[in-house]
Amino acid sequence: MLSLESYGRRVQLAVHEFGAGEQTAILIHGIMSDHRAWDRVTAELVDRGFRVLAVDLAGHGRSPRARRYSPRAWADDVVETVEPLLRKPPALVMGHSLGGLVASLAADRLAPRAAIYVDPAFAFPRGVRGLAFKLAFALAPRPRRSALVRWNPRWSPADVENELAAVREWDKRTILGFADTRPVVPPLRLAAPSLVVLAERSLLITDAAASSLRRLGMTVETLAGAGHSVFRDDLQGFMHVVEGWLARHGVASVR
Repeated sequence: MLSLESYGRRVQLAVHEFGAGEQTAILIHGIMSDHRAWDRVTAELVDRGFRVLAVDLAGHGRSPRARRYSPRAWADDVVETVEPLLRKPPALVMGHSLGGLVASLAADRLAPRAAIYVDPAFAFPRGVRGLAFKLAFALAPRPRRSALVRWNPRWSPADVENELAAVREWDKRTILGFADTRPVVPPLRLAAPSLVVLAERSLLITDAAASSLRRLGMTVETLAGAGHSVFRDDLQGFMHVVEGWLARHGVASVR
């Protein structure tokens, strides 16, 4: 782990390294979760010849809490933490949900060869609806195993256990990071060829928003039958989309 200055005090982000390939993939998890959300994706990428750096954002996993949170500060943390670990610009930056937003904010500085945003939080409810959403996150009890299984019937048992462990370590105040209401929007320009992989019924990206992303030059794919945690619901379908797209953009797997 590396030290960095953020939120007005010293913070150490946890970065978990897997594999030793020449191409580096940086993985950024969603809110409530941590690097373990990517376990099965990490194994697939390592098998394909990637070195994987999976971060725990501040307030999640093994990274410490902060006095306050915001998407921009999370992105700053990621950049300042992983840059010293890179031998060259990463082949891939991938983020899910909140991590998709963070990845989009970090991509300009990390200069990856490709970026993948999985059901990303490129929009956030505002006004009364947004306040209700934040309060629901902040006040709801941490989910039990039975609830996770009921809500996510396609998850593997390992995914359920990983999420339970991550939720126990999650700082609920992270939801207040969205109190910084400077527009939560997709990138205004492409830092790299970009793929957006959506749940069948995305709660974050409307059809109109998906059309806007396509006009920006992003490839937008929807994985039939998958919920918000797309890669946990259908790992092989997700990897099929990702691998084909990466190959078309010159980031080929090395088995």
